[in-house]
Amino acid sequence: MTKYISFTRPDGTSSFGRLEGESVVDLGAVGADAFLKDALDGDLAALAPTGTFARAAVTLLPVVPNPGKILCVGLNYANHVAETGREQKEHPAIFTRWADSLIADGAPMVRPPESERFDYEGELAVIIGKGGRRIAPENAWDHVAGYAPFNDGSIRDWQRHNIQFTPGKTWPGTGGFGPAMIPAGEVADLGAQRVQTRLNGELVQDQPIADMIWDIPTVIAYCSTFVELQPGDVIASGTPGGVGDKRKPALYMKAGDTIEVSVGVIGTLRNPVIDE
Repeated sequence: MTKYISFTRPDGTSSFGRLEGESVVDLGAVGADAFLKDALDGDLAALAPTGTFARAAVTLLPVVPNPGKILCVGLNYANHVAETGREQKEHPAIFTRWADSLIADGAPMVRPPESERFDYEGELAVIIGKGGRRIAPENAWDHVAGYAPFNDGSIRDWQRHNIQFTPGKTWPGTGGFGPAMIPAGEVADLGAQRVQTRLNGELVQDQPIADMIWDIPTVIAYCSTFVELQPGDVIASGTPGGVGDKRKPALYMKAGDTIEVSVGVIGTLRNPVIDE
């Protein structure tokens, strides 16, 4: 499968390219910052290489390090709705996360000192390639560039200060996103891919994407009605049941842990956990 990554070159500039084994094929302009989102509305496969680096010589960035919007779907699997005790609504629950909360594969997820309830949420991230407004569900797939694993790390204590999720959902160093984007056309059966989360090797979440309440075309149609989607925007499509906050006893991430989110053939995101 083709794997597109964002990274920092040895000279400190940002770029994007293809990961090919232990080599990175640079696709960005030479000697200047370049970003994947600026190339998504074109033909990535047609871009000419501008250089090659050893994988060990570059530093991974989040797949899209600078998305204009990160839209997150809450309560999108029935077993997660049930474990939260919430009522299933008529429309998707949407909240937002900021770009500066994102971290790459391998970077540490950071538990702030204000929290004792740092939770995982394994998800499929959908990366928009073609912008649009009021996108019809039947046309939604034309707007998807690709997919990547996502961990919507949640500060539960702050999430529940009031009825809005935002204070618990966008702390620095809490949004794992990577390692790579797999082009949408290379995932033959998206619904069969399973979202699996492992904390220190223990399987804690496991659900096929087909079990989503609101499928990807529905979510794109809904979100593009109230915002104009742009290339590089990210939709975190929701987490299955099994979150740590609803386990008995509760299971939260702590310093020294390793959290992994796998989404079938799309890949595995791994992050250590540290205290700020």
